[in-house]
Amino acid sequence: MSLRERVARNLRRLRQEKSISQEELAHRAQINRNYVGMVEREEYSISVDKLEKLADALGVDPAEFFRSDA
Repeated sequence: MSLRERVARNLRRLRQEKSISQEELAHRAQINRNYVGMVEREEYSISVDKLEKLADALGVDPAEFFRSDA
């Protein structure tokens, strides 16, 4: 599994575990909703800055995006 795929799957998993829509997550992270969807679909490779914003919005450690056992 590529790192991009791992980040995408973990982002979707974390978001769904918290029952947050892509739109709500984007609002909380102050990023574009379309961007969240594109990251989840592996269309974009996300920056470290955006990962940090999403982790803060989800209330998780950014390392969670890199977990391989999820």
